[in-house]
Amino acid sequence: MRDEFIRLDDLCVEYNVHGHASKKVLEHLDLTICEGQFVAVCGQTGCGKSTMLRIVLGAERPTSGRVLIEGRELPRPDRHRGYVPQKYSLFPDKTVLDNITFGPEMEEFGLLGRLTPRFFRSRAELRRTAFGYLRQMGLQESDSGKYPDQLSGGMQQRVAIAQALIMKPKILLMDEAFSALDPATRGDMQKLVRRLWRETGTTILFVTHNLSEAVYLGTRVVVLGKESPEPSARVVLDVEVPDSIRNPDGYPRRDALDGLTRKIEDAAMEGRLELEMAEFGG
Repeated sequence: MRDEFIRLDDLCVEYNVHGHASKKVLEHLDLTICEGQFVAVCGQTGCGKSTMLRIVLGAERPTSGRVLIEGRELPRPDRHRGYVPQKYSLFPDKTVLDNITFGPEMEEFGLLGRLTPRFFRSRAELRRTAFGYLRQMGLQESDSGKYPDQLSGGMQQRVAIAQALIMKPKILLMDEAFSALDPATRGDMQKLVRRLWRETGTTILFVTHNLSEAVYLGTRVVVLGKESPEPSARVVLDVEVPDSIRNPDGYPRRDALDGLTRKIEDAAMEGRLELEMAEFGG
């Protein structure tokens, strides 16, 4: 059994809505994640999946409860938690290469430090590293000088993942990262992320409302839902995806994938939860 890595302890989130009563989004949410797990989090729209991810990132604070990472509360985002949002996070006025290197440059040098000779010496090494991530993402060095509006959606998302991975995060948080892609591109991106996870061992929290995608990618599927009459969401299902259903290449056999997906869907329906079962590539 691997050690506890991330712990959500009695997490509650409540928003004050102007002119209305406060709104509870998450309540009494408890979840423990071990290092190296690929946890797919799904549930119906509005159940707090993205809110949970932002709290793990440190971009948002819970109303009560706490998040512990390696036993510590980390209230602000840091380099150890990479984040890939649903909508492309690239700077439109920067090239692909500059988008990838921006994070480590700012962390090491800040704005003023970028004017020093040491910055220009370090920049050459950082760009060599960035080219390596470009190739790892399946992009060409010739793409490095392009701007985001010159890239397809799938290419932009590959750059966004490289942008996160160059910081060498211990945790990668992905929020509906493939939902805007066409099915074929989505399938390619699923294979890419699964391969990167196998190669790096990074702990991944992957938010999706597509249950098939969750089972396909994750070593574990966590379902958030609102159990009537409660207005707020909590963990209602937590299912391990066994290695025995996967082929030697790491992807689940189609019959086993369909079978496990149906079991989770049936359990969710018993709790009156709605989960998307859309087709996906791969």
